[in-house]
Amino acid sequence: MVGDSPVRVDAWLWAVRQFKTRSAATSACRAGHVRVNGERAKAAQPVRPGDEVRVRIEGFDRTLIVRQTLVKRVSAAVAATALEDRTPPPPPRETVALTPVRERGAGRPTKRERRDLERLRGH
Repeated sequence: MVGDSPVRVDAWLWAVRQFKTRSAATSACRAGHVRVNGERAKAAQPVRPGDEVRVRIEGFDRTLIVRQTLVKRVSAAVAATALEDRTPPPPPRETVALTPVRERGAGRPTKRERRDLERLRGH
C-alpha cells in the first residue's frame, strides 16, 4: 500500500523504519516525542505527502518530510524514497561538553570526588 492517501503517523514511522515496532512508535507519540507540522501528534493523526514529522529518538531530534505514505513495513531502499531526512548534522565531538559519568551502583560520591566534579564543571 503505497500512495498519497493519509496514513496514521505511528504506522508511517514504523513503515519507514524509524521504530522497530509499531507499538514503540505509538508509545513515542503518547510520550510527546512526535510532532507533525509543529503540533504534538497522537498516534492516529494522519500524515500526507509534504508533511513535516519531527521525532525524538534516543535523545536526538530527527526532521523528516513525508514523500510517500506507507502502511506496511518495506525494505530499506523503498523506505528511503518515502521520506526526506532534513535532520541537521550533529555537532562535532570537540564542541560537545563532556559530562562526568559515575558507574551504576557506585553509591554517593565522596567529598573528594564531589570537589573534583565541581572543579570539572567550573563551580
